Amino acid sequence: MGNDAPPLNEVVNGGLEFTIPIAHTMGVRAAEVRPGFAATTVPVEGNGNHFGVMYAGVLFTVAEILGGAVAIASFDTAKYFPLVKDLHIFFRKPAATDVRAEATLSEEEIARITEEAEAKGKADFTLKAVVTDANGVVVAETEGLYQLRAHGK
Repeated sequence: MGNDAPPLNEVVNGGLEFTIPIAHTMGVRAAEVRPGFAATTVPVEGNGNHFGVMYAGVLFTVAEILGGAVAIASFDTAKYFPLVKDLHIFFRKPAATDVRAEATLSEEEIARITEEAEAKGKADFTLKAVVTDANGVVVAETEGLYQLRAHGK
């Protein structure tokens, strides 16, 4: 029996319009999503600022969305949902092109989060992301504190 489920990036993209409409409007898209990994992209066109580079809030958004994408791929969404508790962004260079953000969670960290959420109804985790431009130059880095929380808690 084959798996007829759509790829996880399509699941994330399909829900983004309704769950975070402004991110969808910016053009944020999940490029790759699998357990422990997510990558998102956003175009520079339509997302510029007053001096011709990508607006800081767009860089923040393309990175912050990763917490939800990684959670959707790594945890049981029928039992848990993710939320962001804190996020720090470090701007490294101006972004004058489309950008890509990536974040990874290890199998060990996924297991720890799952075990804690099962026991306590919630579990905090840190997710670090790197945002690069079309030339591979790091334009921003983030460190986010997220929480996996059981529905109804």
